[in-house]
Amino acid sequence: MNPEDPSRRPILITILIPIVILLSGFAACAQSLWDTSPIKEPYPAMSSRGFCGPAVALSPDPLVSYRWPSPKASDGLQVYLQRPEKVTADAATAFDNLQSLTGKMPNVTVNGTGSIQMDFGRESAAWLEFDSPDLTGDVEMSVSEYNRPMITQRGGATSVKTLKPVKYGNTYRLELNKLLYEGVRFGWIHVKSFTSAWHITGIRLVCQTKPTNYDGSFACSDPMLTRIWYTGAYSVKLNLLSDEFGAILVDRGDRGSFTGDAHASQAASLVAFGNYDFVKQNIDRTKGTAQGIIGYNLYWVLSVVDYYKYTGDAAAVDGYIEMAVHNLEEAYQVYGKNPSLVFIGWDERTGGFEQPSCPESQRAYKMLAIRTWVEFASLMGAVGKRDLQNKYNGYASEKIAELRKNPTWHTEFTLHSAADALNTGLLNDGEKNAIFGKELSNRVNRLSLSPFNQYFILQAFARIDKFDDALNTIDDIWGGQIRYGATTFFEVYRPSWNQVIGINDPIPNAQCGHSSLCHPWSSGVTKWLSEEILGIKPMSGGFKSYQILPHLGRTLTDVSGKTPTPLGGIAASFNVNTGHCAFSAPQGTIGKVGIPKVEKTIGRIIINGQLAWDGSFHAVPGIAGANEDAAFINFSGVQPGDYTAVVSYKGKTPTYQPPVETYAARFVKQDTTTSGNWGGVYGKDGYLLCHAAGNDKTLPSYVSSVGFKLNRGGPNGAVWASRVNDPRALAPDRKNSFPRDATCVATTKQEGTFNTMTLTIHSKGTREYQVALYFLDWDGKGEAVRRAAVEMFDAETLDMIAPVQVVSDFQNGKYLVYTYNKPAIFRIDHVWGDNAVISGVFFDTPPATDKDRAIQR
Repeated sequence: MNPEDPSRRPILITILIPIVILLSGFAACAQSLWDTSPIKEPYPAMSSRGFCGPAVALSPDPLVSYRWPSPKASDGLQVYLQRPEKVTADAATAFDNLQSLTGKMPNVTVNGTGSIQMDFGRESAAWLEFDSPDLTGDVEMSVSEYNRPMITQRGGATSVKTLKPVKYGNTYRLELNKLLYEGVRFGWIHVKSFTSAWHITGIRLVCQTKPTNYDGSFACSDPMLTRIWYTGAYSVKLNLLSDEFGAILVDRGDRGSFTGDAHASQAASLVAFGNYDFVKQNIDRTKGTAQGIIGYNLYWVLSVVDYYKYTGDAAAVDGYIEMAVHNLEEAYQVYGKNPSLVFIGWDERTGGFEQPSCPESQRAYKMLAIRTWVEFASLMGAVGKRDLQNKYNGYASEKIAELRKNPTWHTEFTLHSAADALNTGLLNDGEKNAIFGKELSNRVNRLSLSPFNQYFILQAFARIDKFDDALNTIDDIWGGQIRYGATTFFEVYRPSWNQVIGINDPIPNAQCGHSSLCHPWSSGVTKWLSEEILGIKPMSGGFKSYQILPHLGRTLTDVSGKTPTPLGGIAASFNVNTGHCAFSAPQGTIGKVGIPKVEKTIGRIIINGQLAWDGSFHAVPGIAGANEDAAFINFSGVQPGDYTAVVSYKGKTPTYQPPVETYAARFVKQDTTTSGNWGGVYGKDGYLLCHAAGNDKTLPSYVSSVGFKLNRGGPNGAVWASRVNDPRALAPDRKNSFPRDATCVATTKQEGTFNTMTLTIHSKGTREYQVALYFLDWDGKGEAVRRAAVEMFDAETLDMIAPVQVVSDFQNGKYLVYTYNKPAIFRIDHVWGDNAVISGVFFDTPPATDKDRAIQR
């Protein structure tokens, strides 16, 4: 992360507010939690007396310092209340004393129709209520994860998150499903009709929570990374339901615990909460239930491996062996046979649900199988099952040997399969370097659309000691979400969204339809930061042996934190500027602790007041020995206890220069003036006009075909109006003639993952061409005004080749203009309004640049 990057400054300024101010703000927030609900809620209220843990200014969780006496998996849900932090209205004269809604004694007089919008400051698992002793007229209520009332895909109990509230005495509650809760950041009260003045005397977000303590912690010199760790933890905590790790907070019809989603969620939970009994309960729940996604069977096995490493629970492992063996044998039987994968991840390169068994996904599945065989073999060795250890190591070795019969086997791999290949731990240096250069060095295309999959890409960076690059991707993906305004992490995300959508605006829906903005599968980064940057890892089950090897890279100067273990917390802190370090571990452990060199020279190390290192080891109590390698001075045989170290550093850590974001194609402009009069401006080489019954087209010689594909279906042509004299409609020819037809190709309205489509241009050779896409929102008005996002990919590699653009306010028509020299795919994603639409495609030879003219001269 580069603090000089101007795009990062605003958020850094926000984060670097003096801690004392942030803590006082937290105290005020805590005070806002304990209003009393006048009606009976489905779960008991939390006590207001549990704030005995450390306050964490950079956590979005209002309960981060709350401590339950001894939370356990069998505990039921509890509720707490929140007041809005910010309130606005679309009709100021309709609501007197509006700002009282943010205080303890609301008393708003309603004088007319209009809507009140409330921002509760963070996402919660909650439902919305207000009180009125004298309400008259008609009222509706809405909730959302972003700053417009939410609409989600069909499959949930209520896809439109706006309904008339249910009345209980003087309380009005929005009930969108039997369980009540939704993912809520924003809420609305809509006064639809008005007869006489009435009053709002109470407002509350009723938030549910599973009793869970923060037994882990993380902090470092980059406040954004600290915030990311806690935001990941909070994303998981919100999805801890009464008896399972929920997969999706927002009601989208698939709330249950998915074994793939749960793998990353449980990983974060192990380092943040140490709620081992609940993790085990969820592993039990998801055993054998992969929803037909065979890759998820392997993630379940990896979850068992994680659980054993963190708990040492060999008895549980013994009960899981039969299912694990079944899953691993299935992987061996279908390896190389192109099985139906159903899903491997959200990303153009992995196919989503459109092409889930594409070649890249098949390669990724193979590498995941090899990795899982290796890790399960290690687990079997730890619990004394040598036959299974040898068997699955044999499977892995066999398949790697088969691959290496082709010395360039990895050149066909793209991002996800390449990362999974690195994570097998079986690659040689040449293979690692080649994969890094091809797939992990490009700042744009080393990012997955899915933060879930990015967790495994982070693991791959660690395998090849590219920690600065890993931290850069963390800032791009997870830091980018926070810069958008997130307090929880998303199902999908692209950094270039931030350049084209506002803070807390509706996000592009991408391949997955309506995306969740609180998706715990995106929280694997929390575990990665604890294990790789703080460096605390179990080396045997339950941390009976452990290591602390912090990787600060070239961007961090200090890191500190704690990881819970069944024996007690293991804590560490390292400051490579001051040289002050500390570490501690509980009884029953033995450890290896590395003092990071960060490319400096270490002259000596004093531990607990005694010389421990000056080029050779000097005996100190509690430490058996020491050695030096390229990255650390390693102290071994570290006995339980508390240690402080003073390190004498010489030299300077080099500066990390992150790769520049580069795109292979060029976005030229948005054109809002040409409208439907394209003749003489666009389409000199060729064009395609969208019609309901096929497309009117004259393609240039350098384009063989142009085709639309609706996600999971064919093109959906539509006619708004025929034979009109409106200049917004595309002219039928280059003469800009009238009359015209107002037509488009459209996505299906608000249905699952059907609200996205692709446009593929099959160009010939490598001639550079200009393509202009025409968008028209013919019938958009009010809340139906459309927004769409446009992504551009290379048609062969499926790499992203241009930053995402958003088309909005295009009732008068708008062109997006690009240049490229190879076949391309445009994905057109619904953002807002009825659906996404496109009306025309136009081809031209790009105008000569100054560089071109100089060459010609």
